[in-house]
Amino acid sequence: MSDIGGLELLDGLIAKARKAGADSVDAVHLTGRSLSVSQRLGNPEAIERSEGNDIGLRVLVGQRQASVSGSDTSTAALDELVERAVAMAKVAPEDPYAGIADASQIATSRPEIEMFDPYEPTAEALTDLAAEAEEAGLAVKGISNSEGGDAGWSTTEVAVAASNGFSGQYRRSSFSVSAVMLAGEGQGMERDYDYSAKVFFSDLEDAAEIGRRAGERTVKRLNPKRPKSQRVPVIFDPRVSRSFLGHLSSAINGASIARGTSFLKDKMGEQIFADGINIVDDPLRDRGFRSRPFDAEGLASEKLMIVEDGRLSTWLLDLSTARQIGLTSNGRASRGAGGPPSPSATNLYLEPGDVSPEELIKSIGTGLYVTEMMGSSVSIVTGDYSRGAGGFWIENGELAYPVSEITVAGHLNDIFGTLKPASDLTFKFGTDSPTLLVEGLTLAGSNG
Repeated sequence: MSDIGGLELLDGLIAKARKAGADSVDAVHLTGRSLSVSQRLGNPEAIERSEGNDIGLRVLVGQRQASVSGSDTSTAALDELVERAVAMAKVAPEDPYAGIADASQIATSRPEIEMFDPYEPTAEALTDLAAEAEEAGLAVKGISNSEGGDAGWSTTEVAVAASNGFSGQYRRSSFSVSAVMLAGEGQGMERDYDYSAKVFFSDLEDAAEIGRRAGERTVKRLNPKRPKSQRVPVIFDPRVSRSFLGHLSSAINGASIARGTSFLKDKMGEQIFADGINIVDDPLRDRGFRSRPFDAEGLASEKLMIVEDGRLSTWLLDLSTARQIGLTSNGRASRGAGGPPSPSATNLYLEPGDVSPEELIKSIGTGLYVTEMMGSSVSIVTGDYSRGAGGFWIENGELAYPVSEITVAGHLNDIFGTLKPASDLTFKFGTDSPTLLVEGLTLAGSNG
């Protein structure tokens, strides 16, 4: 890969910090550019361009650490950044778990990952996409209005360096197109959307197809009912089923485990999902939204089996959280400019099952199909789960009518233990799941 800048700046910054009294140092340089357009009812609404340039510096004096950030790359500003960081570190409380990687731990190779498309669309090209999506949505019978079509592009460049000898950089791109449609009137108005986002422009779904689906989804939501409160099997559309992976990710985050604030803190190696359930975190996946050749602390990226055949296999760990619980980092450190690293997932997904979504719906006979979730009362400490929802009622194994103003509730242990995946996994978000069936949640609806 050709030089994308940043490393020379970071090397100089690290040298300044060492000279000013830091025992060890790491730094990140994050730059980005983006362009987005929006169109509503045939008229361009907004064109937004942005550029970002952020530097994050972490210094350690003994076991005392401090992190500072800035965006000015002038010599005077960088000198001031170093001076402030070292002064802060000298008076910070000692942290026995703080520290950069040993030289023996840092990544020595750079895997080639497809994660950057050099194509840079013009505002006119994006406007055409947004217009195409909106026009297709407005053409759907029953659509009464539009919140608009949108299209966007962005590129991000990441450079990481440390006083242990690590130095690396990468860049990624993203493209998106979306449409939001309205149907009905007054209190009976409904809205829905569809969108496509991809790392490579050529992978974007057809804009007209996105608009058409947004329109059709909106019309299907008209005249919703509110079913009576009961306990039912619930099927979650991929747009919302992936939220369960988010809850799992939070519960197995090394910071939560180290603090003892996760309902899964004692579950390592135990069966928490059904047999055959596999959940994977893969930072090396080509064209993945969160792919990267190394983590924010310079450790090699590797594919992890988070859950294997239903058993919890690992925590998400950076260096600090791994030290706190007596393990070694598995390269999950992430970092912005404003603070020290912390663990997080990369391309997280639940492997598909062997039945189609239609077969899953038929299998339950009567129940709920959820396409939208709002609000959240989810406790990672206790595992208690409750969220507002909307979607469709299932009768005789088919979607019967739209429902809204309901809540689904249960416990994440029970949800994880009974969920069954369909076969429709697609990589669309960065955290991805197929359609999921959860056996038995409490639906709070009408009292009638």
